[in-house]
Amino acid sequence: MRPAFGGIDFGTSNSTVGVVRNGQPRLVALEDDQVTLPSAVFFNFEDNRTYFGRRAIADYTDSIEGRLMRSLKSVLGSSLVHEKTRIKTRSIAFTEIIGLFVGHLRKRLEEDAGDVVESVVLGRPVQFVDDDAEADAKAEGELENAARTQGFKHIAFQFEPIAAALDYEQKVMREELALIVDMGGGTSDFSIVRVSPQRARSLDRKDDVLASRGIHIGGTDFDRQLSIAHVMPQLGYLSPTKDGKRNLPASYFIDLATWQRINLVYTARAMTHLRQIRYEAERADLVDRFIHIVEHRYGHALAALVEKAKIALTEQLSADVVVALPGAEFAAEITRAGLDATIARDIERVTATVDETIRDAQVKPSDITAVFLTGGSTAIPLARQQILALVPQASVIEGDMFGSVGLGLALDAQRKFG
Repeated sequence: MRPAFGGIDFGTSNSTVGVVRNGQPRLVALEDDQVTLPSAVFFNFEDNRTYFGRRAIADYTDSIEGRLMRSLKSVLGSSLVHEKTRIKTRSIAFTEIIGLFVGHLRKRLEEDAGDVVESVVLGRPVQFVDDDAEADAKAEGELENAARTQGFKHIAFQFEPIAAALDYEQKVMREELALIVDMGGGTSDFSIVRVSPQRARSLDRKDDVLASRGIHIGGTDFDRQLSIAHVMPQLGYLSPTKDGKRNLPASYFIDLATWQRINLVYTARAMTHLRQIRYEAERADLVDRFIHIVEHRYGHALAALVEKAKIALTEQLSADVVVALPGAEFAAEITRAGLDATIARDIERVTATVDETIRDAQVKPSDITAVFLTGGSTAIPLARQQILALVPQASVIEGDMFGSVGLGLALDAQRKFG
């Protein structure tokens, strides 16, 4: 019997695990019958256990005492990754927390395989860190080390859009020159790839990958910008001091709007400073809301409400962020037009990256015959419109929004380890 292997798509917002069974790729059930797992870790201080995914988020939102960590992938390659965060009486490095999550995915993979799994292909963005090759290599090394500490011995990497292309290729009937668009929670990645039933049988595909580019913009960036523009003003952001000489300091509002920085506002030092800010504020009532959110550790729940509104705006023209926390009650309406205006600059950078990818491939936009869309952020209407406008003649193929990369990584693992 051949050793078992698999592919892991460790995402900023959600993760998947892929395997190949009887020649066909499929996703492993990671939580009950769900094949996606929110990339979340909750350290429960009441039973001293660690939970992952939906259970982690549910325990946190049910006000169980503990510490929730999300968007862990975003710290790879950054100065935060080797810093330690306080978990009850322990100080734990972010790399160790990432390792715990990867280890949980390995456990699910082994349960599905019924065997020890030591070989894995890990997905990675085209760039962990924009325009910094040294930091990018460092980020890949950090993820590899996290996987190795959890028992993986044979580790390979594949660009996430290339993995998505391998999944797409399973469905094509003829040769296509495809633009692969993978817009996830943390990055937006693009590849120009030649795919066909015949090429799918080849082991060496490097000549079929004409170009790949990526940019560190994704769904969590849109969440942050929506929160800053439409929710944080309800908590005092951009409001003046009593003397009218300046606005309140922005840093705490930005931290509260940023998934991976929310815990920074929960420190005693931050609370002391917030009370000082309240004293200086013209609208102390707004800062009181902020303080209540911090006191009740409601930051991640607030971020989830903003994310929910963003998702709703992919199908409707307005959505409300309603906070019912006593002492911090408010409602903020966000419209589709408001979403578009808030993220327009980032979408311009995303489409510029697509344009650069096409130029790198040394093909004309009119040469591209298909666009394959995967990743949750491809559901955002403005992003779709702007990207598809670059290649209006191409057919549009909707991939598994959250699963195509994991399926493709499983196929790549079969090629490398099967």
